[in-house]
Amino acid sequence: MKSPKHILITGASSGLGAAIALHYARAGTVLFLQGRNTQRLETIAAQCRTLGATVHPERLDVTDQAAMQQWITSADTIAPIDLAIANAGISAGLGGGGESSKQVHRIFATNIDGVLHTLHPLIPLMLQRRHGQLAIMSSLAGIRGMPSCPAYAASKACVRSYGEGLRGWLGNQGVEVSVVCPGYIRTPMTDVNEYPMPFIMSADKAARIIAQGLERNRSRIAFPLALYIPLWLISCFSTRLTDPLFARLPAKPSTPE
Repeated sequence: MKSPKHILITGASSGLGAAIALHYARAGTVLFLQGRNTQRLETIAAQCRTLGATVHPERLDVTDQAAMQQWITSADTIAPIDLAIANAGISAGLGGGGESSKQVHRIFATNIDGVLHTLHPLIPLMLQRRHGQLAIMSSLAGIRGMPSCPAYAASKACVRSYGEGLRGWLGNQGVEVSVVCPGYIRTPMTDVNEYPMPFIMSADKAARIIAQGLERNRSRIAFPLALYIPLWLISCFSTRLTDPLFARLPAKPSTPE
């Protein structure tokens, strides 16, 4: 979508979500920003206002379906949403003692339910207008199951597949859907990783790549290509061949961030 004016972004209080908000912040743009940390969210909102945008920050948790429904419905009455970016997510793996059931449920609740709670209040509104764009934040980790972070990889695979299915359903009714699959981005989520992260890039650069892909209505915005292409090719091989390779990958810390 070219030049969206009314934009809703979840997970906007830090990291990639904050960078995306700042990228779109300009005069004439209305931003609806969700986050869980009031202080960080207000800081980003203030920076976006300095750039000329009208900003409506909202502190809430994407796992709260009723609160998300109320917030998004209210936001759409203020300024009909052109673009919604379901970015909020948490990350954790096996490092430090394995993956507990509690951790798995928390990751799924945020990374899967949080996406659904963002999309579904808007789908009927956008269908009625026959206009709008939905962006779903997946990950290159969702290309193939990862023994180092099983729940995180599975949650990102789920929303990637769901988004690609939505695109086929909604695309001919005026609603564009794109799935974003970034590699390593320098954010608080990756700052806890104590292992090499190939081709890591700044959040600002990632935000520009995502915005360009959305403007072109690309189905899958996957980057960097130097990491995406090998992962995609490896995922086509037999798991009998690739399991030993992925089993040697370093594990993410086991505390969700």
